[in-house]
Amino acid sequence: MTDIFYTSVCSTEDLPAGERLFLEVGDLSIVLLNQGGEYFAIADLCTHDDGPLGEGEVENHQIICPRHGARFDIRTGEVLALPAIQDVPSYPVRVVDGMIEIGIEA
Repeated sequence: MTDIFYTSVCSTEDLPAGERLFLEVGDLSIVLLNQGGEYFAIADLCTHDDGPLGEGEVENHQIICPRHGARFDIRTGEVLALPAIQDVPSYPVRVVDGMIEIGIEA
């Protein structure tokens, strides 16, 4: 069984709906998104060409890579459209006492 350790990254007030936050947690580049009061965290790295995925537009829980249009589900990291064929890592998110925490496997 893999242990997950949660890291506090910001308060809910610091990330309004529709906004995103770019983070470095250890050696991981992560984008944290607030979609209508729900928080999602995925790797900020398109699996197609290692581009900056977090800069893409978000539509209906899908983030679109700004380089070549690959699409990923922000809830799961699942790849939804070519040219990418591999999912991106996604990370569990929780809110504790008004602070947003991201879970990282140990």
